[in-house]
Amino acid sequence: MRRQPAELLYMGSTPIPGSRTESLYSSDILSFLWHLKKQGYKETTIEESYAKILKNLSGNCNLNDPETVVEYVATKHVSSGRKELIINCYINYCKFKGLSFIPPRYKRTDKLPHIPSETDIEALIGALPTKLSIFTKVVKETGARPGELWFLKWADVDFERNTICINHPEKGSKARVVKVSGQTIALISKLPRRSQYVFKPNPDIKLKNFQRYFIKKKKDIGLKLCNPKIEAINWKSLRHFKGTMEYHKTKDILYVKELLGHKNIQNTLVYTHLVNWETNEYICKAVRNYEEASSLIESGFEYVATVPNDNVMLFRKRK
Repeated sequence: MRRQPAELLYMGSTPIPGSRTESLYSSDILSFLWHLKKQGYKETTIEESYAKILKNLSGNCNLNDPETVVEYVATKHVSSGRKELIINCYINYCKFKGLSFIPPRYKRTDKLPHIPSETDIEALIGALPTKLSIFTKVVKETGARPGELWFLKWADVDFERNTICINHPEKGSKARVVKVSGQTIALISKLPRRSQYVFKPNPDIKLKNFQRYFIKKKKDIGLKLCNPKIEAINWKSLRHFKGTMEYHKTKDILYVKELLGHKNIQNTLVYTHLVNWETNEYICKAVRNYEEASSLIESGFEYVATVPNDNVMLFRKRK
């Protein structure tokens, strides 16, 4: 039996001459992607970063001629941060190919990430299809990266303690256990168990396909609700939302660092100044019994006071 080249095994099977797979990736790119795979790079990193960037470069310049790559990147209408990412990817490709390359100097401009309001987040979650809605709600409550939840297994969910164990950390993050609301656990328990994964029904379904579905749906919802801010929400902004809200509630930067799985506290410090908390816009709720109070706390409300004569408990949550 003829053995397939290792770099083609990375793509799943030998590309058929003239097929889409063969036309998308040259043999040089396939060899490089397989090299990254052997070096322990995550598949999401390989597919979403390196493969996309190299495919774009190969369609516009000669990958094995660094000067043409430098000229193309210089005229590309993207941010300095994006150019830095492209060049860093190409540096690794040049090392693999043994090409001499003096990289141009591009540096990303630091800017604060977008933090959506909870009102807009809840409107989006409430209007999404069931699985997308639950996935988005779990991102909001855990602050996990989408790729970390895409590989979430049923064994990682503790239905008694209301916790989720992030056992597939990305970007050098640490594994961690995160507490979520009883409502979210109940929603997860209603999902069909078609595989060992909670959200990934089979190995052929990629996160990027699920993400495209999410982007389409949130656009439709934003138009239907006449709310353009909903379209600006993405899963990354929900991670930023979680980090910001937890720091606001606890003022404990080390706790937020552990919650988000950061190894470097410098990545966490941004959450200390993301939102101007001088504005006092709250959603207020009044309840009379334990069940209602528990439900509000699980939804992120904080206890304020009890009105003695009316025996009413007051809760609040920032908008």
